[in-house]
Amino acid sequence: MSRLRTGSSPATALSLLAVAALALSGCSAGSTSGSAAGGRTLVIDTSFNLKTADPGREFEPTGQIVDKALYQTLLTFKGGDVTKPVPELATYQQSADGRTLTLKLRAGAKFSDGSAVTADDVVFSLNRVIGLKGNPSFLLDGVTVTRTDASTVTLTSKKANPALPFILPNPALGILNSKTVEANGGTATAADKAETYLNTHSAGSGPYTLSSFNTNTQVVLEKNPKYTGSARATYDKIVIRNVQAPTQKLNVQRGDSQIALDLTADQVEGLTGGLKVLSGTSSDVVFLLLNQDKKISSTTSNAKFAEAVRKGVDYSGLLSIAGKGSVQAAGIIPSTFLGALPAAQATGRDLAGAKAALAASGLKNPSVTLGYPSDLTVDGLSLQTIAERLQAQLKEVGITVNLAPAPTTTELDKYRNGKEEAGLWYWGPDYPDPSDYLVFLPGNLVGLRAGWKTGADPALTALGEKAATTIGDDTRKTLYQQIQTKLNASGPFVPLLQPSRHTVTAASVTGVTYNPVWTIDVAAVGSK
Repeated sequence: MSRLRTGSSPATALSLLAVAALALSGCSAGSTSGSAAGGRTLVIDTSFNLKTADPGREFEPTGQIVDKALYQTLLTFKGGDVTKPVPELATYQQSADGRTLTLKLRAGAKFSDGSAVTADDVVFSLNRVIGLKGNPSFLLDGVTVTRTDASTVTLTSKKANPALPFILPNPALGILNSKTVEANGGTATAADKAETYLNTHSAGSGPYTLSSFNTNTQVVLEKNPKYTGSARATYDKIVIRNVQAPTQKLNVQRGDSQIALDLTADQVEGLTGGLKVLSGTSSDVVFLLLNQDKKISSTTSNAKFAEAVRKGVDYSGLLSIAGKGSVQAAGIIPSTFLGALPAAQATGRDLAGAKAALAASGLKNPSVTLGYPSDLTVDGLSLQTIAERLQAQLKEVGITVNLAPAPTTTELDKYRNGKEEAGLWYWGPDYPDPSDYLVFLPGNLVGLRAGWKTGADPALTALGEKAATTIGDDTRKTLYQQIQTKLNASGPFVPLLQPSRHTVTAASVTGVTYNPVWTIDVAAVGSK
């Protein structure tokens, strides 16, 4: 995805730099696009954020696209609707206390080698994710996986876990052929050696198999003749290429590709030739971080200074550079998810109030350093552009912002270790449930990155613990809105905006739907 998935460690996904654009030869582009005209090959251009095809290790946007095609999960989502998990390999029932999830496997499911998908495969696959302790391992924190009988698997959580059905559709939890993986060095421990095999072969039951895999250039998928699921893949071959946005636009215009995933609002303006543009609001939230550790900064840890920043940001001005389809983030939970704050509760600019708060802070002509990754864009929107606009806006308040961009790998270490005085980052959903955003609370992952330690706000912490284990959407919605209201009032984060995202397709392409977990389901793409 153009959106970088941030996982339990958002920075982990961000650590992958945008690689150089693929040099497209006339031969390769012509041959694939020519086949696509006959409905056999689909060429998709995207800017790669790709590390591995191994489901137990991958948690990057492009990897999610690939593994969604190669591996079926127990549950899934229909199209772009992430409000209700639906069966894929299994049906499910959650206990009243939210601690037990019972999964009944669908009969007849087959891996790409023709062998049956079994309860043992499910137990192995999920325990492998846990045991590898890789990027996606946190998805199953506190979960025990057991085989109840030949067609039943039970997931038991230490505490009520209402989010679990929303977590299971993640492609990182794809079910592997345990016998094949074990024969190639796979185990459910950190000693696992199967990644090399899984980067050259697929061991799943998805609609496609892996033909070739290169993290810098392209991935090729071929239709799985043994597939038994409900998807009806139109294309015999899918080619996913690593291409920078300007070249993506050229390719889709001249028919060398049929889908471009990373074009900005400006780039899709005026597209001709019958191309279709699917636009909408991204589920990514760009935010400002103000470090609360006095050892890092006596300025950003000043509560009145933080208030001055919140009131001094011109949110409407930021939207003007983000483009059509972007919206102000009312809270840290995106508008597309349960528990999001109503747009009417979004913070508005109050320049007079900002100046008054700054005066009350006791700080004279404060100056802060704003760190951010210089090579990172969010849904095509450059963080550099946002940083420059914030610098100008806060200057009107009386705050000097010194921009300190650095390559992602460099700035990432400072962000992870809580060393940024102020930081500009974003959070992409790991799964479509508000519990994914509890990491912003004191003592939790992102809270610690802002120097917000355990005990900093006991009332907010207690509210978060209650929200995490509460059953029932109405009550959960209320609790998460209360959490965000408190965060907006006194937390170290300033939610800024949700960018727009745009997918461009050839006129002949159908069935393209944006999903915030895996961006696009290639097996659902059709042709007319």
